[in-house]
Amino acid sequence: MSKATLYNQDFLVWTQQQAECLKKGRWAELDVEHLVEELEALGRSEQKELGSYLQLLLMHLLKCQYQPERKTKSWVNTISNSRNQIQDCLEDTPSLQRFLEDWEWIQKYYRRARRDAANETQKPIETFPLECPFTVEQVLNTDFL
Repeated sequence: MSKATLYNQDFLVWTQQQAECLKKGRWAELDVEHLVEELEALGRSEQKELGSYLQLLLMHLLKCQYQPERKTKSWVNTISNSRNQIQDCLEDTPSLQRFLEDWEWIQKYYRRARRDAANETQKPIETFPLECPFTVEQVLNTDFL
């Protein structure tokens, strides 16, 4: 079975074979094209994971700020857990920190969080600021909100 066929038919076996080739230095047997594709996807996945936690955290911060009378223990736990997950992402992959320094990247996830907060609170989206009202320091600060 060719490398490409195995990649498409049984990804797990393909990964195990590729790992074995790498361990034993059998460079000619590597499926370089798909290895490159998977490594690039892995990097994007790390970035998306961080963005997903940021979006969830921002949504709950907005809900707490704009609907404080409905604040629940569940919201507080989600905020705490999201902050922990973001911290874990940054500890595991320190180079992700650069995304939290990129205002446009943050705004991408804020826009989604704003939309989600409007849906969950049933408030008009205009209730929430067009741009993220929180600094990165506030978002990550365990004492903020």
